[in-house]
Amino acid sequence: MSRWSYFVRRVLLAIPILVFSTSITFLIIRAGPIDPVYAILGQSPDPQQYHEIATSIGIEKVGPASACAEPPCYVSVPLWQQYVDFITDLFTLDLGTSWVISPSTSVYEVMASRAPKTIWLGFWSVLVALFIGIPLGFYAGLNPNTLSDYSASFGGIVWRAMPNFWLAVILSGVLTQSENLFGFAWEGFLVQTPGVIGAPDLNTIYQPLENGVSVSALQASLMNLFAAIKYILPAALVLGSSSMGNEMRIGRTAVLETINSNYVETAKAKGLGPRTIVWKHVFRNALIPLVPIITGEAFLLIGGSVLVESVFGINGIGKLFFDSVTSGDLPLAGGLIFIFILLTLSLNIIQDLLYTLIDPRVGYED
Repeated sequence: MSRWSYFVRRVLLAIPILVFSTSITFLIIRAGPIDPVYAILGQSPDPQQYHEIATSIGIEKVGPASACAEPPCYVSVPLWQQYVDFITDLFTLDLGTSWVISPSTSVYEVMASRAPKTIWLGFWSVLVALFIGIPLGFYAGLNPNTLSDYSASFGGIVWRAMPNFWLAVILSGVLTQSENLFGFAWEGFLVQTPGVIGAPDLNTIYQPLENGVSVSALQASLMNLFAAIKYILPAALVLGSSSMGNEMRIGRTAVLETINSNYVETAKAKGLGPRTIVWKHVFRNALIPLVPIITGEAFLLIGGSVLVESVFGINGIGKLFFDSVTSGDLPLAGGLIFIFILLTLSLNIIQDLLYTLIDPRVGYED
C-alpha cells in the first residue's frame, strides 16, 4: 500500500469516528436533563422570552396558526432534525454561536480567547515530561540494578500513581505555604509572580516591545517571559506527571531490551565504541515504543487539563469544555469535542509517520 493510499484510508476511517463521537455529545446534552433555555434565563423565565430564546437557538420553531388558538404558536423542533442540523453544521465547519457561556458569540471566538492558556500549559507539560521522563528512563536502563536505577524506577512508579487532582491540590497548597515550610515565598522566587493559582497574562510578554525594540524593552520582555513560565510550571508539572512516569518506565524497559539485542552484540563485536553504540543503535531503537506514549500525551492534555485547570484556576479550554457540557451549551461543547477528535486522529497519523521515520522496517501494508 502506498503512502497516499494509506492517508486516504485513514481519513475515510476517521469519518465514522467523528460522527459517532459527536453524536454521543449531542445525545448527552440534548437528551439529558439540562434545558439550555433555563440555563440562559434562569429557572423562572417569562414564557414569551423562553419561546423567543428557544426559537433563536433552534430547539423550537413557529408553528402554523391553525395549530394554536392564539398565534404565534411555538412547537418543538424534532430531536432528529436538531441532530441532522448539528452534524451538518459541524462537518461544514459552521460551529455557530455559544448558547450559554457567551451568548451570541461565535464558538471560534470563545475558543480562541481561551486557547492560548491551554496551549501554554500543554506546551510546558509536554516539555516537562519529555526532558525529565525520557532521560531518567534511559539513564536507569543504561545503569541497571544500581541505586540510581532503583531510585528512578521507584520515583516514576510513585509519581505515576498520584492522581492529577490530588497532586494539584497538594502542590498548590505547598507552594502557597512555601514561606512557612521552606523559608522563601514562591511568588518572589527568582522572578516575581502574582501567586500560585491562576494563569499568566501572555500579552505582558510583548507589552515592553510595543514602543519599539531596545535593550531595556528586550530585558523586560524576557523577565515577563520567565515570569509566565514560572507561573504555569506547577500546573505543567502536575499535568505532565502521568506521561513522565510512563515515559520513564517504558524508556528504561526499551533500553534494557535494546542493549541485549543481537544487533547491539554485533556492533560490539565489530569494535564500535560504547558512545557510538548508545547513540546510533540503542537510543534510536529504544524510542520506537515511546512514540505512542509521546503522541498519546495529547489525550492526557485534553482529559487532564479539565481537573488541573480547575484546581489552579486556569480558565482555559479544559475548563471551558467542562462548563459547556454542564450548562447545556451544545454548539460550544460540540465544537470543542469536534476539534479534540480532529487533533487526536491527526496525531495518530503523525504517530504512524514517526514509526516509519524511526524504524524504516515499518511499512504501510495491512
